[in-house]
Parts: sequence; structure tokens; C-alpha cells
Amino acid sequence: MALILGIESSCDETAAALVTTGREIVAHRLAGQEAEHTPYGGVVPEIAARAHVEAVTPLVEAALADAGIGLDQVDAIAATAGPGLIGGVMVGLVTAKALALAADKPLIAVNHLEGHALSPRLATPDLDFPYLLLLVSGGHCQLLLVEGVGRYRRLATTIDDAAGEAFDKTAKLLGLGFPGGPAVERTARDGDPRAVPLPRPLVGTPDPHFSFAGLKSAVARARDAGRWSAADISASFQQAVVDCLVDRTRRAMRKAHGATALVVAGGVAANGAIRTALQALAAEHGLPFVAPPLWLCTDNAAMIAWAGAERFALGLVDPLDTPARARWPLDPDAAPARGAGVKA
Repeated sequence: MALILGIESSCDETAAALVTTGREIVAHRLAGQEAEHTPYGGVVPEIAARAHVEAVTPLVEAALADAGIGLDQVDAIAATAGPGLIGGVMVGLVTAKALALAADKPLIAVNHLEGHALSPRLATPDLDFPYLLLLVSGGHCQLLLVEGVGRYRRLATTIDDAAGEAFDKTAKLLGLGFPGGPAVERTARDGDPRAVPLPRPLVGTPDPHFSFAGLKSAVARARDAGRWSAADISASFQQAVVDCLVDRTRRAMRKAHGATALVVAGGVAANGAIRTALQALAAEHGLPFVAPPLWLCTDNAAMIAWAGAERFALGLVDPLDTPARARWPLDPDAAPARGAGVKA
């Protein structure tokens, strides 16, 4: 059984973890940057990169100490190599390269999205390929048929904002604080989801792509109208997102032939209303519903170590000159969606 050291630094969390190919999370350490970014109402890339530089080495040392082992007892070193904020990605990847070179260990360059895509298999051992995955995070919103490690067929993507971006921007518009997703969800508990007439972009259209930019603009107009409370706007916005995700996922199910389960992953998958609605959708279609524990939904190193473990078991390792990437699509052959721009 192999032991993999994983390092994550793609956005505003620095993390290190040790995970075995037998699905044991031996150690996990994480440092957030909420205090650094809160004054700006969002993640500032340069500040994030500097914070990663300060945090990554102590976190790796702490994870190894928690496990009571030295670097020489690790079988491989995995790190996020993209996509993400390029400064942060470079910090984690260069650290992993240095450790791999010094300890003479294999390097595994992990796609951050693959970390999310495979994380449900860390928590649910009987989850078999292929499964239909709704990947919802701060920067990405996609529907994928996960056919195997490194084998992803994209069925839909966002043509503008991701769902997580819309949550963050809504929180900023309403002055709810940072991070935006949890703030909107908390505020929505005291509101009426039917109070504010908000749009459901692309709902009912044939292709299951997503769009959230117009919804964000509608939230701004609702706030400016002064007729509704922040709680009612939050609840109505959250319900609109739920309706969009459910409708788009239902349409993707028609293309996901042979799917063993409906799976959700990514930071937005921690939202309770979204989980509940997707669970009902899965039951409606007679499919198991799988979601990682809440802490595995947000950015973490355990999912990177696990993706590394899955790749290592197949003999997939990478050279030390592997580049960091700001963009790295899971399905590079997918046809571009209308207006998708640089979304991957």
C-alpha cells in the first residue's frame, strides 16, 4: 500500500496531506487566508501567492510530524499543477518538485479539477466508474461523465460565471462578508425563496450548459430596488441556483448512458439546499447520490493526495519540468460552448 504526500495551493487555501492507496487519510493540515482577503471582499492573487509561500513548508512538516514519518517514507509526492491562480499553483508545484528531487521520489502533477472529480471515491469506496459528476466550485461549473482516472467527457459547462462566483458576488452585493457561499446560505435561512422574482438562465434549453451572470445582475437590481431584505434576496437567489443546477443536471442525465451514480463535488457542493435537491433528483431517476463530506468539498490536500494515489496506482507519474497551468481542462477535446471564452 503506497503513501502519497499531497500539496494544494490553487486559490486561497494552503494544505498538505498524507493519504494511502487504501483510502486512509493519515494526516491533513490546512491554512486558510480569510483574514488576508476579507478587507477586499474577495481573493487577491498576489496576496494569496505570498501567503502560500509562508505556509506551505510548515504545513508539509506538520503533516509529516502528525504521521510520525520522514519524507523518505513517502512513496510519491502529488501537487496541484493547475488550473488556478498561477502564482499560488507555482508555489505548491515548485515545493513538490524540490521535495521530489531531494528525496528521489516520483512527482505526480494533479489537475485540481481531477482532485474534486475523484474525491467522492476517497470517501465512498464502492463508487464505480462511470458516474455523472456535477462539479460546482468558485471557478468552474461543469457536468462530466467520469469514465476513469484521466478519462472525462464533458457534457456541459458554464458560458460565463460559475455558480461559486455568483454566490461570492451576491454576498458582496449584499454586504454579507467573505467567503460568500457560506454567508449567502446562512442569510437565506431567514428568507423567503419565493419573495424576489429572479431569472433562471438557460433553464429549459436543449443543451445542459449553465449561465449565472444574468442572475448576478438581477440580484444587483433587486438590491437597488430597496423592496426586499437581504435574507429574501439571498433565499431567492439560492433557490434560483438550485433550480438551474437541477434542470441542467436532469438534461445531462439523458446523455450520461450507463452512469452508476449522480455525484456532486466542489466547494458549492457543501451547500445544503443544493445537496438536498440533487439527492431528490437522483432518487427520481433511481440512481445513488454521492457527495463527499463537507470538508472534502472545499479545497484541500487530501483530494490532491488521493488523485495522486489513483494515478500512482496506474503508473502515472510526471517529469520535474512539468509546468504550472492557469487553465487545464479535464476534457480538452470538448467542443467549446457558446460564449464560453476561457472557461475550462
